[in-house]
Amino acid sequence: MIQFQYIRAGTVAEAIRQKAANPEGTFIAGGTNLVDLMRSDVAQPAQLIDISRLPLDKVEETAGGGLHIGALVRNADIAYHPLVEQRYPMLSSALLAGASQQLRNMATAGGNLLQRTRCAYFYDVTTPCNKRNPGSGCSAIGGLNRMNAILGTSEACIAVYPSDMCVALAVLEATVHVTGPRGDRAIALVDFHRLPGSTPERDNNLAADELVTSIELPPRRFAANYTYLKIRDRLSYAFALVSVAVGLELEGGTMREARFALGGVAHKPWRNAQAEAALRGRPAGDAAFAEAADLVLREAKGFGHNTFKIDLARRAIVRALSQAARGTPQSQSNKKIA
Repeated sequence: MIQFQYIRAGTVAEAIRQKAANPEGTFIAGGTNLVDLMRSDVAQPAQLIDISRLPLDKVEETAGGGLHIGALVRNADIAYHPLVEQRYPMLSSALLAGASQQLRNMATAGGNLLQRTRCAYFYDVTTPCNKRNPGSGCSAIGGLNRMNAILGTSEACIAVYPSDMCVALAVLEATVHVTGPRGDRAIALVDFHRLPGSTPERDNNLAADELVTSIELPPRRFAANYTYLKIRDRLSYAFALVSVAVGLELEGGTMREARFALGGVAHKPWRNAQAEAALRGRPAGDAAFAEAADLVLREAKGFGHNTFKIDLARRAIVRALSQAARGTPQSQSNKKIA
């Protein structure tokens, strides 16, 4: 039994003070990932600071026409919120493709951002893992790595980041708002998560004493031509082998704006500016889509069991872009991609 202290924070300021007073403490809201980590002895916090009652549970319009999502809004409430469904259906689709209904009812927006990898070696405390125990080695590189990364890897880690929500947020170019002892700051979603490099124990650029307070979505919504395609071993409650979020703006069949991001392939949601630029100004078609896929995957590297992901990702990108161009989004699939 892990011994820990439990405290419930009544205000954001109180939560920050409690964390500053005990650096070994951990914020907890829905707990859908943290409780699993504690059960597996991966996480052993000395103190749990309950932030579930803080006033961060609203979805509100911004003055500029975007959307402000509090860090404590439940995933299910985001997915089914009328403004999200109407304006940002890609985000709704991504959330509904993740986890089970029961977990979506508990998991929060902030917790989704901060969830940790599901790499089997990270959860197995009997094996070396640089993410869990820096300097011990990466068991996945020479082990069973079917679910692991093919992009942005390092000699220290090939774990993948598991969120569906954040793949869509990367395309939408969301901003993460945080607060801490040094005040408030905003972090672009694309800069929030980190590649493993030589410090795989660091998942993101949030300081240890900071708290996520909200996610802000800009006005650009891609509500007409979008998709979230998730390829997985089974249709329900499974993490992505490869996922692709796409947002297009078409003008007479030509792509005026194009954004897409991949999940299940790297330590963070994966966007490639060069591949997106190669699509803009071109007719929406398989030739352009295949070229973009090749640009994204030209530096992809397999590690044996997961090498199949390279071709799977290529076909998934083409299919997702095609679906978005046709205006026929498909949020969930485990069918073979031809």
